[in-house]
Amino acid sequence: WSTPQDFYEKLKAEFGFATDVCATDENAKCRNYFTAAIDGLAQPWHGVCWMNPPYGRTIGRWMRKAYEASRDGATVVCLVPARTDTAWWHDYAMRGEVRFLRGRLKFGGQKNSAPFPSAVVVFRPE
Repeated sequence: WSTPQDFYEKLKAEFGFATDVCATDENAKCRNYFTAAIDGLAQPWHGVCWMNPPYGRTIGRWMRKAYEASRDGATVVCLVPARTDTAWWHDYAMRGEVRFLRGRLKFGGQKNSAPFPSAVVVFRPE
């Protein structure tokens, strides 16, 4: 689902994103972006990256990639569901800076807010 534009703009002002690592042609937030056809998980991530990954079963792979990219020098800012009971949360999100969001986001084009809480996880190079 598309990231709410006003929410994204605040983070963009703080971080200055260069690449959206998980996008579609319709919802990309940066001039440089990876789509499913390009396979962001198979690409090297550099600089300051924005990530709003698929929230299904593959989210753990995206979070692992974000964490590993930060170990290689990238800053990766991730918008994720605050699923503190999951393995991916404990294995990866807890290694970053976690910012829990107040309230629930209304993702682009949706009538109602998300049925779950969200968090921003920031992975920075050491």
